[in-house]
Amino acid sequence: MPATTTEVEIFGSVYRVRGHDDTGYFQSLADLVDSKMREVAQHASTSDTSRIAILAALNMADELFRIQKRQEGERVEIREKVAELTEELSRALGG
Repeated sequence: MPATTTEVEIFGSVYRVRGHDDTGYFQSLADLVDSKMREVAQHASTSDTSRIAILAALNMADELFRIQKRQEGERVEIREKVAELTEELSRALGG
């Protein structure tokens, strides 16, 4: 798939983004970043765009980290359940 260039607007500024994904994907990412920055800006005591961007990035990193931790916990639970079921099946089959 050839690289495409897409214009997106984030927090009032237009950026040209190049990549191999479709325009809709880039727009979705830009919308998420824009939304986070606007959310932070509502509660921030600064109007410095760089600070708002950093705070938004920290918020998104926190969300990502929490999701990853939750998924790891779920993977552990799944492994334990698979081990239980495997043992149960082995016993049922006379092993």
